[in-house]
Amino acid sequence: MEWIDAATAAERLGVKPATLYAYVSRGVLQRRHGEDGRRSLFSAEEIERLARRGRPRNQPPELVIESSITALGVDRHYYRGTDALELARTSDFETVATRLWTAGPATRPGPGARPGPPWRCEPGALRAATAAQRGLPEDLLPLDRLQVITTVLGTSDSLRHQLDPASVAATGRRLIAGLVDALPQLGEPQGESIAARLWSRLCPHPAGPGLLAALQAALVLLADHELAASTLAARVAASARADPYAVVLTGLGVLGGPLHGGASYGAERLLAEVREPRQAERAVTERIRRGERVPGFGHSVYRNGDGRGGLLLDLIKEAAPGHERVAAGEAVLAEMRRRRLPERNIDFALAILAAVSGMVSGAGEAVFAVARAAGWLAHAMEEYDRGTLLRLRASYTGPPIT
Repeated sequence: MEWIDAATAAERLGVKPATLYAYVSRGVLQRRHGEDGRRSLFSAEEIERLARRGRPRNQPPELVIESSITALGVDRHYYRGTDALELARTSDFETVATRLWTAGPATRPGPGARPGPPWRCEPGALRAATAAQRGLPEDLLPLDRLQVITTVLGTSDSLRHQLDPASVAATGRRLIAGLVDALPQLGEPQGESIAARLWSRLCPHPAGPGLLAALQAALVLLADHELAASTLAARVAASARADPYAVVLTGLGVLGGPLHGGASYGAERLLAEVREPRQAERAVTERIRRGERVPGFGHSVYRNGDGRGGLLLDLIKEAAPGHERVAAGEAVLAEMRRRRLPERNIDFALAILAAVSGMVSGAGEAVFAVARAAGWLAHAMEEYDRGTLLRLRASYTGPPIT
């Protein structure tokens, strides 16, 4: 069988590459990956059949947006062409976020090189964001606090309407630092990185190097994931020239849904029910009996397993070998596999990280949100540059028009 690359296939069909990948996601075309794991290859015979038949009809319309930020592979994603799983092992979050915003290099500085200055938000804005949380319930989930913090930080930034790339990147550094530093402090940070400071807001215990490295990797892995629901919402906001704070606030509003970033909170509650491995069967059974999805399992893109979750779980095991919460998670995994149900995703690995580390309830959502703010702003930059309002159309199914 002859295999051709995406450019050749798109040219034969007379469509843009983005449309070609839309055909893949809708099941119209099959693809495989080349030996390097990056290039997409298509059957020349299948492309020829589709070209003779014409463009697919009777398929639901799909919004296709051209973007140079993130590509999705079979079990992983790529930031501007670089394997995100590899970056999670070799780069810190700040470096990867900068790459998303500027397409610059994403590797750690070599020996002897000075890291960039820590990301900071000015003290006055932090005091205002902290004060705005007074009177809120003490057990409020961190994600809810992040929405309050974002609103306050936006109102205190007189430069928020400057939408050139350099200004948006500066806003991103300020905003992400503020999101972290305005959360209630539970312990002393073991460094000045975003990961170290976020740990001290989510966990009262000091961070061991292995688990802190796992948190760092989680931030890198979650920084972007193409057009996930929250990112699409953020891009729509940016296309209307909403400022970066409004863009992030839009993303936060969508992220908490149980089918998106909120799945990690559901996975935390699932894991909390499994006090010992033998309870995994009952915990899974009860959710299936109620007709619920098992949180932290299955993915609309990675049908055979989410490589992000696999890497993060490996890092947790390396950092905390034999931990009882890892054993509980492994028992849930085994029960899901016994039932031939979907594989784990990164939300489940986040829940295990939170449990092993002793983080507060809802910590996984907070990690997800802080990380994804970088991706939302990268997509916002593309929309600011495009300068065209994203306008979806509905397929009307109501009463006849009279």
